[in-house]
Parts: sequence; structure tokens; C-alpha cells
Amino acid sequence: MTRIALLRTAEMAAMFMIGDGVAGLVQPRRHVALWQDRALGAERTVRPFVGHPARRRAYALAQIAAGLLLASRLHTGQGTTVVNR
Repeated sequence: MTRIALLRTAEMAAMFMIGDGVAGLVQPRRHVALWQDRALGAERTVRPFVGHPARRRAYALAQIAAGLLLASRLHTGQGTTVVNR
């Protein structure tokens, strides 16, 4: 994988983490229910949150923070994407 492809993948992961976190923060029951059954393996991931919206919200805050941290370490400068160190 090229460096630019790796950085784009990291950017997409950050956006996924932020978006999934926001969905879980705003509507934790609905979001967990969506992934609770026949979700290609995601069932195991959401199991700890079934019936525990506060737990899902806490995890959502961690997801958002991690996504923002990851995204903040990537920036575009002079036409080239670089990683802040």
C-alpha cells in the first residue's frame, strides 16, 4: 500500500469513528438495535451495549475522541498529505 493510500485509509477510519460515535451518542438504543442481529459478525461487538444506553454513550465519546485525535494528526500541506509528529 502506498503512503498516500495509507493516509487516506486513516482519514476514512477517523471519519467512520466520529460518525459512528455521533450516532451512538445521539441514539444509542436505535444504533445498537441496528447492529444486534444478522450483522455479519458485528453482533458480538454490540452485545455489551444491549440494554445499556449509558455504556454506549460513554463508548461513543471515546470513539469520537479517538477519531478526532487520528484526524488531527493528518493534514494537507503543499499538495501532499503528511502526518503531524
